[in-house]
Amino acid sequence: MAYDYEDALDYSSRWMGLIKRNEFPTQDQARQIIDESKVNFAEYYNRNWLEYRKSVTEAGDWAAVEWSGSGAVFKDVMGREYLDFLGGYGMMDLGWSHPDVVNTVKAQLDRSPMPSQELLDPLRGVLARLLAEITPGDLKYSWFGASGTEANEAAMKIAKLYSGKSAFIVGLRAFHGKTMGSLSLMGKSDYRAPMGQMYAGQVYHVPFGDADAVEKQLEICEKVGIGVAAVMFEPIQGESGAIVPPDDFWPRVRAATKKHGVLLIADEVQTGLGRTGKLWGVDHWDVVPDILTVAKSLGGGVMPISAVTTTEEIFQPMMYPNPFMHTTTTGGGALACSAAISAIHVTLREKLWEQAAEKGDYLMLKLQDFVVQYPNIFDRVTGKGLLIGMHFKNPETGYKIAAELFKRGVLVAGTLTSAQTIRVEPPLVVTYEQMDALLDRLSDALNEINKSM
Repeated sequence: MAYDYEDALDYSSRWMGLIKRNEFPTQDQARQIIDESKVNFAEYYNRNWLEYRKSVTEAGDWAAVEWSGSGAVFKDVMGREYLDFLGGYGMMDLGWSHPDVVNTVKAQLDRSPMPSQELLDPLRGVLARLLAEITPGDLKYSWFGASGTEANEAAMKIAKLYSGKSAFIVGLRAFHGKTMGSLSLMGKSDYRAPMGQMYAGQVYHVPFGDADAVEKQLEICEKVGIGVAAVMFEPIQGESGAIVPPDDFWPRVRAATKKHGVLLIADEVQTGLGRTGKLWGVDHWDVVPDILTVAKSLGGGVMPISAVTTTEEIFQPMMYPNPFMHTTTTGGGALACSAAISAIHVTLREKLWEQAAEKGDYLMLKLQDFVVQYPNIFDRVTGKGLLIGMHFKNPETGYKIAAELFKRGVLVAGTLTSAQTIRVEPPLVVTYEQMDALLDRLSDALNEINKSM
């Protein structure tokens, strides 16, 4: 096989130059980048990805290729401006390119981008201490990865190591990631069924929010001798459409797991660090889990990082006799930890969870008016804080709403386990003026769709 290294050198050199440019490309350069991006995605990344992207199907003659952003606004390579009410699926709690996080990462980049893995890298310890200080109860020790699914995989391993048991109880329509372990816990067949055989231990799915079902499943497993390592739920289900459980759900599940000697895992990958109007989703019900996972916004929208945090007792099997029981070369690297340290600082300093609660109340009230006004289009609106789901009568209507909003310069998207639901998940720094702009443009879109029905 012949390798064309010269072509690769020329191509990478050209793109390194584009990356280093401070000014926007010219219109001719922008059009070239758009065309090139479409070809690259089609030929080398995922052809069908293009068919699912509003940036391609709804952007007119020239696809929207993102280029820069600040706060809750981003621009594409043509200089067109969009309001971001998607927030990178929960990653952009601090908005695009938060200067404090960017500057912290730049400073660390100039010093040392990645650790040796053999010496002590201080930032990993700093971040672990910070998480111990801000997580519920006596959660203390942390392990770091790059994505939410990695954190959930680690949580599963920790639960198994500590308990010596292998079964899990999880929610229908739950989303915990797509690697094979976390995928086994997913509550929808679309992503599970094509993969065939999954995690060999038993996984029991119960309706989310149904404490009776959780209690009953724990009782059954105990009676028939099935060892349950953990019960695992999202505090509020994100990918099924911002589904909030009844207020007695989490307290009853916590009581039931303690009664049966089973660990409780809170998947805070999407809800953690302020998104729902509390720093942690479980704070809405004053529940302390045994294990907590977090990702998405932990990196401040600048670097990918995830964490699983648990008690000193539960973490023991990860330390002794073998501290290398579960490791990753790049997880918890210096750049990622510097971003997370800065993101935590900004979140605490600005009390962003309080902003999420106030802005979410404002937005939810206005969206509820649309439910009443357009009963033939809307089903309901759910959520807490700035994790909001707009549920429509069918998936086709949901797609039309998202498309019409995109044409009006607003980015929203669907959810992965509820096809008829559109998420409203803006950066927590979104302004009231920007929320009013969303509402005005949504009103226009609903009116347009209503006339065609």
